[in-house]
Amino acid sequence: MEQNQALVIFEGKNIRRIWHSGEWFYSVIDVVVALTGSNNPRNYWSMLKSREAEHGIELSTFCVQLKMPASDGKFYATDCANTKSLFRIVQSIPSKNAEPFKLWLAQVGYERIQEIENPELAQDRAKEYYELKGYPKDWIEKRLRGIAIRQDLTEEWKNRGIEEERDFAILTNEISKATFGKTVNEYKQFKGLNKPNQNLRDHMSDWELILNMVGEKATTDITVAKDAKSFPVLKQSAKEGGDIAKNTRKELEQKIGKAIISKENYLYLTEKKKKIVKEKK
Repeated sequence: MEQNQALVIFEGKNIRRIWHSGEWFYSVIDVVVALTGSNNPRNYWSMLKSREAEHGIELSTFCVQLKMPASDGKFYATDCANTKSLFRIVQSIPSKNAEPFKLWLAQVGYERIQEIENPELAQDRAKEYYELKGYPKDWIEKRLRGIAIRQDLTEEWKNRGIEEERDFAILTNEISKATFGKTVNEYKQFKGLNKPNQNLRDHMSDWELILNMVGEKATTDITVAKDAKSFPVLKQSAKEGGDIAKNTRKELEQKIGKAIISKENYLYLTEKKKKIVKEKK
């Protein structure tokens, strides 16, 4: 939610999307699954392109290849299409869900435009999302503040030439390793988060969120103060920002006599929601 990459859901199906060139691009394979329920969506998409090509329509021209996370957590180049192009592709897919999907897609795109014009709407929607999942209100406030700080940092990195997802991940891991002694993936495993779409920050305690904010805010300020432009200098700034958070963590742990890093997570909220839905049925 605080990154340029996120999942959206259509009738229970996850659809990956990424913010690229000023608009959302969606995974075509995920759309195929959502509309057809195909067990082999890649083959379905390939056959669809071949069939349309026989009629002089090249569906590939409506797509760009962008890197998106797969089930193994790695990023792979995937056929993606923006809202306008998806409308055209959906026309070629025979499905009773085609019209509902078009309405859903138009609404998702419209909400993003609203959020660009009024950023407070994005925070309001995020707040509603966490409230519906059952997160404590004081935790939500910290989480939203962390999102804003993260956005400031990623914007600073972008302005200094960082474009590749891999580079964002490396810099983020530098802060995480310095602050908590673990990379993001190591921390997720430590907390028992095994699914790629489980966001580590959604399972942090109050103090973990606060220290994460300290590390990222310090990194932003150090980056600006140094006027860092090369990747090695940005990486060093990330470590220095994380070190500031680490020193805060260690001093606090010494005072309170226990570790801040915790295996606790909020997975029980998901299980609780599933139970409520099941009982309602």
